[in-house]
Amino acid sequence: MRVAALLMLPLLALLLLAAHLVHAGLMPLAALVILLVGLLAVPRPWASWTLQVVLTVAVIEWILTTVGLAQLRLRHDEPYLRLVAILGSVALFTALAAVAFQHPVLRAYFRLPAKTAAERAAR
Repeated sequence: MRVAALLMLPLLALLLLAAHLVHAGLMPLAALVILLVGLLAVPRPWASWTLQVVLTVAVIEWILTTVGLAQLRLRHDEPYLRLVAILGSVALFTALAAVAFQHPVLRAYFRLPAKTAAERAAR
């Protein structure tokens, strides 16, 4: 049950990214992201690492989109704070989805090596 709940974070983040890509007219990339959702069912370290990289790139995309749209609205003297709040929240949610793979439950699910004592002490 906890695994399914934790996997909902990256699932929703990937679906939001796919919707963003469809809206941008990038159908091949959107299809690729939808296919990557299937990696959530592959309990292997490489699947976890692949998804983390994709989600990290997605955070960068959300930030660039936020900045670009905010600048566009500023140039046209339109309100931009709500846009920044919403897209900033999506970027933060996507970052949390990437970090979720470090949770002990998902580390065990994806068969990632246990954290060393030094890594635990660094927290």
